[in-house]
Amino acid sequence: MAADWAGGNLVRFPGRGGGEPEEMADDNTILVRRTLRSGQSLHFEGNVVILGDVNPGAEVVATGNVVVMGALRGVVHAGADGDSTAAVYAFRLQPTQLRIAGHITRAPDGEGSLSCAPETARVRDGLVVIEVFPAGPERL
Repeated sequence: MAADWAGGNLVRFPGRGGGEPEEMADDNTILVRRTLRSGQSLHFEGNVVILGDVNPGAEVVATGNVVVMGALRGVVHAGADGDSTAAVYAFRLQPTQLRIAGHITRAPDGEGSLSCAPETARVRDGLVVIEVFPAGPERL
């Protein structure tokens, strides 16, 4: 049975089709339904979706996109195989280190995200850019 994509619930991931739902289907996605604690590490060849937090001291490495339905306060590496179109999405984006393909960044000392909205990190013009994830139809 096909998923119902009506009602504007379609999220377009860069580098993974970004068009029709059939084009976006990717069997290489893992769903983690728990918080990653300090010392825990997750490495996956594909996309990673975490229903929980990524605590400081935890690490997530994926060759595709990383989506955290919680606070991302650990280390994250999306596009680990060199895919600079990969992105990181989180409800609270506060990583100790964030990597996309070969681009590495971290939050400035003493500064955390003040945003109360979900955020996305992606590479634009050779720089890692962090933006508020737009709600509604403007995200398409």
